[in-house]
Amino acid sequence: MKKKWIIKGKGHINITATHKTTLEFTKDPELTLRGNCIVAVACDKGLKDIPFWLKEHLLQEKKIKIIIKCGKTQDYLFAYGNKDLEFSNKNEIVVRKSSYIDDRTLAIKATKSAINLKRELINEIKKGKEIVIEIFAVE
Repeated sequence: MKKKWIIKGKGHINITATHKTTLEFTKDPELTLRGNCIVAVACDKGLKDIPFWLKEHLLQEKKIKIIIKCGKTQDYLFAYGNKDLEFSNKNEIVVRKSSYIDDRTLAIKATKSAINLKRELINEIKKGKEIVIEIFAVE
């Protein structure tokens, strides 16, 4: 059976998910409309909580699959690791289409950003429902 890292969070009325290059999961319980990359708030994990097996996979610049579920709707994307990833942020997890790396970056060269997620999924998220994020190592 494939290993997966599960992050649980919540939706929020202010989630717009319109950012063109990133998507973010945060432990913060609130957000303003300016946080247009955020797709989940009140998450139970930050990047610093990443399991060892996933950290090792990403440091080898390998691929991951991220599935975002809310209600009966889900969407997925792929992204890649990098040897320079830090995994040190306690509150935020960011996935980027670009190759930019900082302490919040989980993965880069993503196939989707916030704006590319299914609007049906974002509409469910805006209702404040529970969100489940599943992250898998892809060999």
